[in-house]
Amino acid sequence: MAKHIYVFDTSACLTDASCIKSFGRNDIVIPLKVLDEIDSQKKRQDGVGANARFVIRHLDNLRENGNLNKGVRIGKGMGILSVKNYDPTVVPDGFSLKSPDNQIIATALTEKNINPRKKIIVVTKDINMRVKCDALGVLSEDYQGHNIVKDPHELFVGIADRLVDDEMVDQFYAGEEVHLPEELEKNLMPNEFVMLVSSANNKKTALTQFQRSGVPLKKIMQYDNIWGVNPRNKEQTFAFSLLMNPDIPVVSLIGKAGTGKTLLAIAAGLEQIMGGQNYERYKKLIVSRPVQPLGKDIGFLPGTLEEKMMPWLAPIQDNLEFLMGNDKNALLDHMQRGVIEIEALTYIRGRSISNAFIIIDEAQNLTGHELKTILTRVGEGTKIILTGDIDQIDNIYIDEKTNGLTYAVEKFKEHDVAGHITLQKGERSRVASLSAKIL
Repeated sequence: MAKHIYVFDTSACLTDASCIKSFGRNDIVIPLKVLDEIDSQKKRQDGVGANARFVIRHLDNLRENGNLNKGVRIGKGMGILSVKNYDPTVVPDGFSLKSPDNQIIATALTEKNINPRKKIIVVTKDINMRVKCDALGVLSEDYQGHNIVKDPHELFVGIADRLVDDEMVDQFYAGEEVHLPEELEKNLMPNEFVMLVSSANNKKTALTQFQRSGVPLKKIMQYDNIWGVNPRNKEQTFAFSLLMNPDIPVVSLIGKAGTGKTLLAIAAGLEQIMGGQNYERYKKLIVSRPVQPLGKDIGFLPGTLEEKMMPWLAPIQDNLEFLMGNDKNALLDHMQRGVIEIEALTYIRGRSISNAFIIIDEAQNLTGHELKTILTRVGEGTKIILTGDIDQIDNIYIDEKTNGLTYAVEKFKEHDVAGHITLQKGERSRVASLSAKIL
């Protein structure tokens, strides 16, 4: 099979630092402009910055084996990597080279001119760049090497239907042990919720929870009045079942705005910290969310760390105040006593957090690397909740297939320490539900 030449965009390198190892025996060209853009990101204290530094170090190591301009073999059985600039004479009239993206495309056009018999392909996460390439007759493709799922609609939802004999539904309601036939257990994950549907009457159902093969189906615990909150639909019932179970230390909730994911998580946390002896399991509630500003960065804001974080944590603060009867003084008192803690994700590395109930809101804006950093901080007796909506991603270097929340759901789904549910029904208000549906 003939080798291709892949021209890498900055977005591919900053999404996955090991991307250059994902193309086998094909050759790779990194435009000189890409190195400039990577260098501008290396001081960032997040996953993007970490990827930038990794790529620079990797290229420096390759440089020891040869000249990057002439090309250096990436590894045994792999292609040649080279760093090249563009020839301004090959670009069409009116094509501005002031834009970094256009300089990268110009590098691909240069390679196309030098190697007319080879397939030149631009690899980028930038949709607009792929459109530009198509307009100029340059092949391009999305970088898929770091995708957790091929299609976001295939993401694990945490609930499955199983058609069973009518007698099995009756047996479950009678309190008898019910085991799914082996063929129906196939593809079920630990802690996945299962709706049994009677083969005689599809309106006759039973809500259960699968634990593992050979173990009878579990009856779902009904939790009412959890810090004043009652579940309004079956998905919220499932969510409370996961949130209130101390044997499941990792819980992920995905849902559109208004489905209740953040409110349910905070209510469950408060109940298990200050709800009395029945549920009191943790010492403190830690809430945080990634900082994805549209304008000023967090460092430009005045005040203490907590004051700097408040603009981005306003949705969490709103939920906390609502659950406390809009008593701001009570909330401030709990924060001063350390029962409720607002934590910046930037400073969580190096900590070991024990006996806490942690909520990471808007987790879809985290990279897989950032999420790993957070999860590796979890100590004994700690429960961590990840909430978010993969259709609302503000981080330009990730998408619905590569973000940290998707990463966590797919990687943890086969392990009994974790549980997941996708919330479908909006419960904030009629206006909010209708807006999410029609707009």
